[in-house]
Amino acid sequence: MRSAAELDATPNVALAGALAGERPVSLMASEAAGAAEAVRALLAGNAAALQALAQDLRTNPPSVVVTCARGSSDHAATYLKYLIETAIGLPVASAAPSVSSVYEAPVLPGHALVIAISQSGRSPDLLATVAAYKASGARVVVLVNDEASPLAAQADHLLPLRAGPELSVAATKSYIASLAGAAALVAHWSADEAMIAALDGLPSALARAHDLAPFGLVEMLGDATNLFVIGRGLGFAVAQETALKLKETCALHAEAYSAAEVRHGPMAIVNAGFPVLAYAGSDASGASVREAAAEFAERGAKVALLDAEALHDGTSLAQLAGHPALEPVLMIQAFYPEANALSLARGLDPDNPKHLRKVTQTR
Repeated sequence: MRSAAELDATPNVALAGALAGERPVSLMASEAAGAAEAVRALLAGNAAALQALAQDLRTNPPSVVVTCARGSSDHAATYLKYLIETAIGLPVASAAPSVSSVYEAPVLPGHALVIAISQSGRSPDLLATVAAYKASGARVVVLVNDEASPLAAQADHLLPLRAGPELSVAATKSYIASLAGAAALVAHWSADEAMIAALDGLPSALARAHDLAPFGLVEMLGDATNLFVIGRGLGFAVAQETALKLKETCALHAEAYSAAEVRHGPMAIVNAGFPVLAYAGSDASGASVREAAAEFAERGAKVALLDAEALHDGTSLAQLAGHPALEPVLMIQAFYPEANALSLARGLDPDNPKHLRKVTQTR
């Protein structure tokens, strides 16, 4: 893990390449391209741990699941919530870290399962939250990229993300590894053989999804200032992540909404020319996203829809994924290279956004 001083000294690879007359390649771009190998390493390295965790959860079922995460990791937790609630049937709540880190409120004893997700595993508020739940008798599962972190040390079941060093401030391969880890956890817990089989093909599918460029973001958002990103169900997590990345790397005011929630107020400001990105899966949630996207398009909004059922070079993301639950993982992989290109086109540095650091220390 690099220190703050070392992160500040990280070279601007994209700018250096441009000055040398080369095609700029950012750390964000190269790291996003490494997601397939990261997922391959995660699945291979955690095979035994996933089986042991699944057996524990089936033998001693928790009464509730609580997720603990910030930023991109919290978006992975959103994906995990939908997976658990649809496949297992247990309610999943997101912890408010301030309850432990600011208010120092105790947690009542119980049979909760706490799942913490983090790239660094060092944010004080996450550590305080996990410690409070652990003291109450909760089991703790940790998905973290830094195996030597304090968060990893609190785990009853540790699932290292194995994404390797990630130096760009914008998380890419660690987020995709978090999604894959969440999917693998639930697939084994629910004994979903179809999903387990589809996970075997996920690294190869990610490599193909990386080159799709489905949105045309440079042309669509080159001079934009605001936009909506919509999804629903399992796809809502990647809508959240997309909005965050457009804020971080492209200085755009992007807001993520469920295709249902966007109808409760936000839809009023979508008129002619307003940009909207949409993610529609092949599962039951996809129809409402397509309906919202069509309604926006009828108003003259600039709509770009990534539909899992649409063909790209003769195949669809649904076919590549092999299971509807894995489609969002491929969708965000397809988005990252376009976000990188848009950032550069807008004259920004995707690796070093203003006012941000790689490791955020919140209390």
